[in-house]
Parts: sequence; structure tokens; C-alpha cells
Amino acid sequence: MKLKFTKMHGIGNDFVVFNGIHQAVKLTPEQLRYISNRRFGVGCDQILLVESAQTDAADFRYRIFNANGGEVEQCGNGARCFMRFVREQGLSDKDLIRVETLSGIIELQLEADELVRVNMGVPEFEPSLIPFDADSVALSYPLEVDDQTLQIGAVSMGNPHAVLQVDNVQLARVAQLGPIIESHPRFPNQVNVGFMEIVSPDHIRLRVYERGTGETLACGSGACAAVAIGRLHEQLAEKVTVSLPGGELIISWSGNHQPVWMTGSANTVYQGEIEL
Repeated sequence: MKLKFTKMHGIGNDFVVFNGIHQAVKLTPEQLRYISNRRFGVGCDQILLVESAQTDAADFRYRIFNANGGEVEQCGNGARCFMRFVREQGLSDKDLIRVETLSGIIELQLEADELVRVNMGVPEFEPSLIPFDADSVALSYPLEVDDQTLQIGAVSMGNPHAVLQVDNVQLARVAQLGPIIESHPRFPNQVNVGFMEIVSPDHIRLRVYERGTGETLACGSGACAAVAIGRLHEQLAEKVTVSLPGGELIISWSGNHQPVWMTGSANTVYQGEIEL
């Protein structure tokens, strides 16, 4: 089986994108892991699949698979690449599209400056809906990790996130704490882990250990989660620049059950064909 693909990235968070409308794409977890492998396959953080919508309320269906072969609910950087992909492939000429994901329908908008703006939905803080094992909603939660108690924020942006505030993101113990928190038993579906340094009310630095992938150069939903937690603590402004290792995103959230908006770049690297 030969499949055509496009390699893309959103500020360093890289993807292999398959057009599942013009070719039949049905990949096993083993094949997904092979494609994601940077030594034996193409190499990527996630694999994105573009499919026809299953409802009249959307233009397309958007599926996301992590490097470990597991399907996940949401990927913000991938969503921006999704928008650029459907335009470049001639699948749509719209500047605004609605896309089905496992976590619901999201809106993607191509801006005049070629940046992509994404409606990432309303943050969910109810523990049972993240999901996270806690009795009730709180500003922060104690989490026992590696013989210490950490204070975390917990939120879903269509996928689960734990956010830790740190003094210096460069010195944060991402490699050590990330995998432990990712698989902590209080997160039954595992969790993405963000390490946030607040520079000013309108600027944060962030590193993210992504569920099923490891640390990436950027995480769009992680940036939204960090800003949502910071806003909940009244530490951040309505519009925040998020500096990630791969580049910057602009995150806006007015609170009060409103959606979070993310704006950033999306780039095509090359097109290819892989035999499986």
C-alpha cells in the first residue's frame, strides 16, 4: 500500500498529513508508530487525517493520532495546518471552515496575513469532564509526584491538560516530571503537562510534555490551557503572547464561558509518498 502525504509544521510541532478524501487511509497502530518514527519512518509528533464530514454542520472531519499510535481529541497546531492543507490541496476555497473532531466541532479561519485563527472551544474546568480525579472545581490541586507535592491547574481544551507554574521554564524538570504526571492515576486518560513561566500579564513562556509523544517544540491546546489557568488565577490579560521553543502563538480568552482563540502560523515542508 502506497500513500501520499504532506509534511507540515506549526511553529515546530510537526505533522504527517494524509488526504483521506482522495485516497483510502486506514492505518493500524503499528503503521502509525512506523510513520512517526524519525529514524525508520517519516518522523512527526502527530499524524493528521483529513476526511469527509459525517454531519451537515461541518465541512470536514479531523482525526489526530499521536506518535504512540493512539487517537486523541484535539491538536491546536495541527488544526492550523489542517486549514492550510485543505486550501493548498484545493479541497476548499473557504476562509472559514467548520471541522469535526473527537471533542466537537471547531472553527478554523485563514487570516489576511496567512496566519490561521482557531476557535479552540470553551475551557472545561469540571474535574469529571477533564477527566481528573477531584471532588470539585478548584483554582489549584495538590498532586503527589516523585516524593513531593506539586500544585497544578487542571483543564480540558478538548483534551486534558495539567499546568504547573515555574520560576524559570528553561530550568523546569520537564523530562523528569512530564512522564510521571502524564501517567498519574488521577488522570484516567493520561494528560498533557504544561510548564508555564509568567513573564508579564500579556506574555508567558511555556514548555509542554505531550501525552503519547513527549516534549514537543509547540503545543497549541497546551498554550490555550496555560492561558486559561493563568486567567483563572487573575494573573494574565485577555490577550497573551505564548513563547514556546518553536515560536510564538497569540492566545485570547475573555472568560465567562467564551471560547479561547489561538492565532499562529502553519507551514508546508514537503510532499511525499510512503509504502506500508
